[in-house]
Amino acid sequence: MTQRAELATVMDRLAVDELITAYAVAVDDGDWTAYRGLFTADGRADYRSAGGVEGDAGQVAGWLAESLAAFSMRQHLIVNRRLRFGVLEHDTGDTAAVRADYLNPMRFTSDAGPTAPDMVCGGRYAFALLRTSQGWRLREVVVHEKWRRSPAEPWAREGDDRA
Repeated sequence: MTQRAELATVMDRLAVDELITAYAVAVDDGDWTAYRGLFTADGRADYRSAGGVEGDAGQVAGWLAESLAAFSMRQHLIVNRRLRFGVLEHDTGDTAAVRADYLNPMRFTSDAGPTAPDMVCGGRYAFALLRTSQGWRLREVVVHEKWRRSPAEPWAREGDDRA
């Protein structure tokens, strides 16, 4: 690999990392216009494993706005990012796949202020990205929630009959 190709790969990695971070910040800040802007025109998201919906970015942004209104504080921590570049129409590097783990603490909106109960969940994201004329964009986001802890369900897990 030449130095020019290596630099291009590093620049792509940084751009993809920025896109994943922008995704987390948009969700945490409730910036649904920014959220929709991170996706390709046909981009989709699937939150069904976390009790949510699957649909285009606009539909999912609407669902997120409604369901996350119950939380006064949200903070996605997206870690252990594994990035692989793919091939589209015989040009290397036009697609990318990212698998990343997440930890998501949230505080319920309450008159109790800072003593309001918390909910924490964790799992893994699968991001599919496409290089566009506007830069890297999300083609698909799939959430794989693995666990959840909330005041009502201290250690609930998908399929767990203790919940």
